[in-house]
Amino acid sequence: MPLPAVPKPLVAKLARYGAVSLVATTTSLVVLGLLVSTRTMAPGWANVVATAVGTVPSFELNRRWVWRQRGSASITGQVVPFAVLSFAGLALSTLTVTVTAAVVDARGIDGAARTLLVQAANLAGFGALWVLQFVLLDRWLFRARREAPVVPLCVEAAPHRLEGTAA
Repeated sequence: MPLPAVPKPLVAKLARYGAVSLVATTTSLVVLGLLVSTRTMAPGWANVVATAVGTVPSFELNRRWVWRQRGSASITGQVVPFAVLSFAGLALSTLTVTVTAAVVDARGIDGAARTLLVQAANLAGFGALWVLQFVLLDRWLFRARREAPVVPLCVEAAPHRLEGTAA
C-alpha cells in the first residue's frame, strides 16, 4: 500500500524547520562543547546556558522563515510559549546530559570522548521532542491567522445595473 502524498508546502516547511533546527542545534552544541570541555561549569548548567543561547536564533528563524510571520512578536502569545516549549526540551536534555555525564565520569571517560557523549545525550533529549514541537508550532503557536473578509462600507463601487438588463 503506497504512502499518502505529502503536500509540497508541508515538505518545504519541514525542510526549513529542519534547517533552523540544524542552526539552533549547532549553536547550542558549540556552546555546550566549549563549556563542558573547558569544565567552565557542570554539564547540566552548561546545557541550560547552551539551550538559552540556541533558543534565540531558533525562535526568530522559525517565526520569520519557517512560518513567514512578520512584524513584532507577541511576548505573551509567542515568545513565552516558545520559551516554555524550548525549556521543556531543556528539562529532558538536561536530565539526559546529567545522567550521561555521571555515567561517563564513573567509568573514567575523559576528554573528547566525554564531550561527545554529553553532546550525544543533548541531541537525544531534544530529538525526542522535535516532531512534537513542529506540530505544536504549526497548529498552535505560529498557525496562520485567517483574516476577516473585507466588506465595503459603501456600495458606490457596485454596478448600478445588472448585466443583461436595461439601464
